[in-house]
Amino acid sequence: MLSASAMTDGGTISGAIGTGTLTGESLRTFFERDAIVVSRDLLGCHLTVDGVGGRITETEAYFPDDEASHSYRGPTKRNGAMYGKPGNVYIYRIYGMYWCLNFVCHPGSAVLIRALEPETGIPQMMERRGTDTLTSLCSGPGKLCQALGIDIAINDRLLDHPPYAIAPSASVPIVSGKRIGITKNAEAPWRFGIQGSRYLSKPFR
Repeated sequence: MLSASAMTDGGTISGAIGTGTLTGESLRTFFERDAIVVSRDLLGCHLTVDGVGGRITETEAYFPDDEASHSYRGPTKRNGAMYGKPGNVYIYRIYGMYWCLNFVCHPGSAVLIRALEPETGIPQMMERRGTDTLTSLCSGPGKLCQALGIDIAINDRLLDHPPYAIAPSASVPIVSGKRIGITKNAEAPWRFGIQGSRYLSKPFR
């Protein structure tokens, strides 16, 4: 695992690999890296689900030796998708009602997609979320999944398979901080966001 001090000091990311939609080898190459590096490089990337989506603005990294991670106790029926190929999608439910979207890096490591800036399919997002406030459409992992129509039916498939598509971004300024809503390993500064974005789940402090 990379040291937190080396990887969470703000600045700008290097940008994603390639210039077009990530597929095949470019998808594998992008995601087959340390989850902290991928969390940072995902910021600004464009994600769509059946053409509905936008720019990723907030992420969190999780590791197999991380007590807050679903993979901490090894593979189970629930977290099986977390051990898929790099770029695989892992979806799970929280509080018995909200879905969360994660992208696999190394097996057992994943990035939680916490927030997104809406760009395409905004009327559909508004209908699904029951609000026309743009900054509230995808300002949290559960809201994001509701807005994009994500549920367990599209779990455990690669991001270059329908209904998903993901494309790289230019470098963006980033900020980091503690992850949200966990009690174990809560001090790890593995939450990342686009600095100054209005489209975050919570402000960075």
